[in-house]
Amino acid sequence: MDRQLTLMAVHAHPDDEVISTGGILARYSDEGIRTVLVTCTNGEQGDGPGGVKPGDPGHDDEAVARQRLEELRESVAHLGIDHLELLGYRDSGMDGWEGNEHGAAFANVPVETAAAKLVALMEHYRPDVVVTYDETGGGGYGHPDHVQAHRVAVAAAEASGIPAKFYYTAIPRSGVKQMFEGMRASGVDFGDFEPSDDFGTPDELVTSMIDVSPYVERKLKALQAHESQGENIFLLRMPEEAQHQVFSHEAFIRVSCRVEAPDHEDDLFAGLR
Repeated sequence: MDRQLTLMAVHAHPDDEVISTGGILARYSDEGIRTVLVTCTNGEQGDGPGGVKPGDPGHDDEAVARQRLEELRESVAHLGIDHLELLGYRDSGMDGWEGNEHGAAFANVPVETAAAKLVALMEHYRPDVVVTYDETGGGGYGHPDHVQAHRVAVAAAEASGIPAKFYYTAIPRSGVKQMFEGMRASGVDFGDFEPSDDFGTPDELVTSMIDVSPYVERKLKALQAHESQGENIFLLRMPEEAQHQVFSHEAFIRVSCRVEAPDHEDDLFAGLR
């Protein structure tokens, strides 16, 4: 019997798994591919009950982490993910937040220390495909934990030599433009906000566009599971038509490949099946 193919997604926080990879996690799980989600932090710097922000009176980091990990497990169930692995690091908060200075914050952990934990997981699961963020943390996001997750995943993949294919998530610029045009046509008022011309991933860098349209509803349910962070999840407030447009495809940049595969793919496992 052939060894079961395995997909591993490496993300920074509870809720990150949904938007850029929820569709592939659900799709490939349904196709019999083993799916592994690695979440690097516990989300301590998220909103507390009643929308209490980090640093405000009444914000309890440990309680927030417990809530967010409960929500993560519900999201994992909606997406049919086979294995959830928690690295257990402390959320660093957004760039410039006080949480950046905490000694235990994920962004302050030596890359080789966190990468060793991820190497152990790669050796255990033997992922054929690994997905994480690019060096900007995903489309220019710049969150310290996303950037650190990128560094750790790259280091672990290189050290282990296990993944046959390695990808960064992508937000195609043309898709961003279409999304905003469609939402304005639906009556959404953005005021004076206009995405910059360099927001997102240049289309020419995108190698892989995966149709996950049958999984849009499951992605939405998974995102809704992260109820405590609802105020921060802009996509949940979009019109239904726009949500389907945004969630129906997931894009990636193929960074390395040790099998024969087409330059432009509609399947991350092209060349492996």
